[in-house]
Amino acid sequence: MSPSMVNAVYYPSWGVYGGKPPSCLDAAAITHVFYAFVRVNENGTLRLLDEFGDLVKDVDGEKGCLAALGKFKRQHPHIKTLVSLGGGSGSAEFPKLAASETARETFATEARSFCDRYGFDGIDIDWEHPQTPTQGLDYVRLLESARSTLPPSKYLLSTALPVGEYSLGQIDLESAARLLDFLNLMCYDFVGGWTNSCSGGVEYLLSRNVPSHKILLGIPTYARYFPHAQGPGQSSLDAGEMDIRALPDAWFKGASASLPSASSLTERVSFSDFITSVTLDRTQTRPNLTRLPKRRCCFKLSKYSQGYSGN
Repeated sequence: MSPSMVNAVYYPSWGVYGGKPPSCLDAAAITHVFYAFVRVNENGTLRLLDEFGDLVKDVDGEKGCLAALGKFKRQHPHIKTLVSLGGGSGSAEFPKLAASETARETFATEARSFCDRYGFDGIDIDWEHPQTPTQGLDYVRLLESARSTLPPSKYLLSTALPVGEYSLGQIDLESAARLLDFLNLMCYDFVGGWTNSCSGGVEYLLSRNVPSHKILLGIPTYARYFPHAQGPGQSSLDAGEMDIRALPDAWFKGASASLPSASSLTERVSFSDFITSVTLDRTQTRPNLTRLPKRRCCFKLSKYSQGYSGN
């Protein structure tokens, strides 16, 4: 891997309950680890998602997953670690937080203290997502507060962004990019025909003067499962998400696979139920599609586990 390339992974803290501690990460294949997640409060303070798992549970010979990740980083000093704040189900507090100067300052101070306490190299702000121009302005103000307290000479600052132009259009992306090291484009969980291509999101960022070397493409390594549906566009219950590698082999016997265009980032295996995912062979080759001039490569997201050795 070229020194200028980035192959980042989101490590879900709850992976320790599935036998996937930080030591299972393939250190030779990755450059950055985003620890998901730590929650935020409306007053700017932080709270742990799972205090037992984060601080108490025996993980890799350490007390808690945070300490285990710190140990992993010490063993592999080339890897940078960032704590991801918020998350898809942890973003409701951001609008009120970002609207308050006091809360923004508290957030920045607590974020720096958290990094220093647990040995992180920076933070990842995962606000999903600013929905109005006012929230977009507050979002940039939040980045400004974070960057002023976490100087670029010592700390990394990244954010997760959607692909859809509606949400991206609420943000002054050029101003945001000046403050950020990485903009993590969430090229997954597409909904509707208006967001069926990751290239559209990339081109939109570039058109807003976001430097290409700061853009990371997100690749999912999980599947979504819809029981009793025969294909897309049908009403059904969503039974949730699973690691691609956790799918039972028996499910694929007699199943048919449909491979749409590469831009859609979705494939399906259909039988009596419906599953969408990016298959492993395409996940492995997709970084080749991102090696455009000055493009930094990608990050990978799993709701359960990914980036592990031996998989």
